[in-house]
Formats: sequence, structure tokens, C-alpha cells
Amino acid sequence: MNLYIVRHAIAVQRGTPDYEDDTKRPLTDKGRKKMKKIVQGLRQFDTRLNTILSSPYVRARDTAKILADEFKLENQLYFSENLVPPGNFEALVDEIHEKYDVENLALVGHEPMLSQLISWLTTGHTDMELNLKKGGVCYLSSDNLYQDHRAALEWLLTPALMVELSN
Repeated sequence: MNLYIVRHAIAVQRGTPDYEDDTKRPLTDKGRKKMKKIVQGLRQFDTRLNTILSSPYVRARDTAKILADEFKLENQLYFSENLVPPGNFEALVDEIHEKYDVENLALVGHEPMLSQLISWLTTGHTDMELNLKKGGVCYLSSDNLYQDHRAALEWLLTPALMVELSN
């Protein structure tokens, strides 16, 4: 299985009037534009996706929809409470196994949960230091994610590099 772990793009700041509820913060216009370029950059790697699984928070949903539009996966976009921080990694892997057993899966969510997930899948613990910036993408591969809950880190790319690749 190939996992593409995507942090949501730039969102409205916490505490902004009308967006006091953290779950409702949308992407900014700048965040949307940048995410479109990031996704175009992702295409430069000949990336294939079968399904997108996202946190239900608005900023993650917005990011996932941009990804789904580019990959023509509007009908393969799903939302999971297991991608809501702090997350339950065992439950997430079980959900993926039960509902989304596909070759190429994108997970869209939040920090620090996503970095902890990457750490847990690659090392078995959650304390590896990673910096997954807003709009950043990490690619993991696994021969058997469901039995041993382990994956190999193939690459982790910054949003700036992804935007550069889109040009």
C-alpha cells in the first residue's frame, strides 16, 4: 500500500471572529491557491490515488476536495473521526483495512497528529521529530500495513518544493 499523508493547507487563524470553533476554520484564499499548486506538483511524481480519507474539520475537508478535484476522485473522498486529533492510530489502520483496502490512499489531516502517525508507522513510536508544514506531503509505502503496522518513509516534501514542481 502507498500512503500519501497530507497536512491541510493554510487556514483562517485560530480565534478569528466567526471562526471561534476550531473545527469550522476554512482555508484562506492563499491556502486554496497554494494547495492547488501543491497538488499539481504531486502529479509530477506520477502519483496515483484510489481513495482520499480526510479529517472532517473544514480546513482538512477543503484541502481534500482540492486533492479530489485534481485526481478526479470526488466519489472516492471519505471522512473519518480517526483523523481528528489526537487520533487513534490502531483504529485508523483498522478502519483503512476494513473500508479502504486500496493500493494508493491519501490521508488528509492535522499536526501534530500526522507527524506522530508517520513516526509510529515508520519507527513504532510517536516521538520522531518531523516538520510537516501546512500543505506538506509525505509518502509512505508498506508491504503489509495491516499485520505489522509498519511502513517505509519514501519521501517528505515541503509545500515550497511542491509549488516549485508545479511550475
